[in-house]
Amino acid sequence: MSPQEAEQRALVLRLLSLLSQYPDGELVAERARLASVVAALPGPWATCELGAFVGWFGAQEADALARHYVEMFVLRRKSSLYLTYYLHGDARRRGMALLTLARSYRAAGWDADGGELPDRLPVVLEFAALAGPGAGEAPLRRHRRALELIHGAPTEAEFPYRHLLSTLLTLLPPATEADRAAVAKLAAEGPPDEEVGLDPYGTHGHGAYEEGGFAPTATFLPPMPAVPTRIPPAATSPRKESRP
Repeated sequence: MSPQEAEQRALVLRLLSLLSQYPDGELVAERARLASVVAALPGPWATCELGAFVGWFGAQEADALARHYVEMFVLRRKSSLYLTYYLHGDARRRGMALLTLARSYRAAGWDADGGELPDRLPVVLEFAALAGPGAGEAPLRRHRRALELIHGAPTEAEFPYRHLLSTLLTLLPPATEADRAAVAKLAAEGPPDEEVGLDPYGTHGHGAYEEGGFAPTATFLPPMPAVPTRIPPAATSPRKESRP
């Protein structure tokens, strides 16, 4: 990968991080600027999935955007943006996964502040943009099955955020037959009936769920509005910035 390609990849990941955040007033106010950044991307990026999303995003009323986001990512358990939710139904195992993510961020010199859990997709995407394709994108590769499930979950409703997931999945290694079978099983079986509480960082817990299963309702932590990162200008490489 050339330096220019790495820069473009990081910019796409940064855009995905921003666009997958809760559409608060600051993010909505930057829609025209985001659309211009997408339009300036080289190759197929601007004319395919990202272009389709920013076209929809820019045409909606702010209240409608907020309602749609809550319906898709808060009220639907199969499209939660907390990636470890899909892999670890057991509180202790999920807590350890959260700690591992947080430690990998700190080891790379990045502090994911803002009160977000480290497995929330916009946070994972921002880390990938800042830390690069190797260690930075490792959490995305590790949770590819969760991303596939989110991408295909709300089939009964209009889901423009699918364009963001489609863009992200093209950056990851292709899905294997085992991946597809695991995603189908997750979609068909849903969460187990047993309810187990979740300590956010796994200091206690009980019960065990099969690898790749859903956590029960009580273990789900609803999304909080993400703290927006700075909007990257079209002509500059993304870089680490302090949050507002």
